[in-house]
Amino acid sequence: MPRVLVIIGSVRPKRIGPTVARWVAEIGRITMPATFAVLDLRDWPLPMDDEPGVPAKEGYVQPHTKAWSNEVAAADAFVFVTPQYNWGYPAALKNAIDHLYFEWRGKAAVIITYGGHGGGKCAAQLREVLGGLKMKIADTMPALTLPVGQVEGNSGEIDPETAFRGYKATIGEAITQLHALLEPIQD
Repeated sequence: MPRVLVIIGSVRPKRIGPTVARWVAEIGRITMPATFAVLDLRDWPLPMDDEPGVPAKEGYVQPHTKAWSNEVAAADAFVFVTPQYNWGYPAALKNAIDHLYFEWRGKAAVIITYGGHGGGKCAAQLREVLGGLKMKIADTMPALTLPVGQVEGNSGEIDPETAFRGYKATIGEAITQLHALLEPIQD
């Protein structure tokens, strides 16, 4: 069965990313036969640019980069669940992506964003970066618009089933596209 990593794009102290990612993983498990594992970038504190070489040309020397490489390489596909920050995606997510190169190449991905405006600009930027890595990206990119009180209050808590109920079908469609993008796994 394919292994899908649902990557939480935010590492902020007050964040809804883990709750939203778990909800997306549940939808994924219902939609396609795969193992969905939620991965929190907070658990992967990767320093900025501490590898002496370029990921696309040289090997890794840092133990944390080697561990990150193994984690990403073991996945067949990815679902990026990320907030939109200032019309873009979070630096922690960019840093995690940029630590590697070949581990992403050719793998399938879905981009799911959330924010006060849904996250379409974030998704467009992330799509461009993932495309540069030659990833296969689902056409459907759900952009979940946060309720006004959530944006203003930012308690770090949300009930996605209530707040994003209207997006469930679109998320399911994106996961179905992810499934279609996966090449058959060889036994």
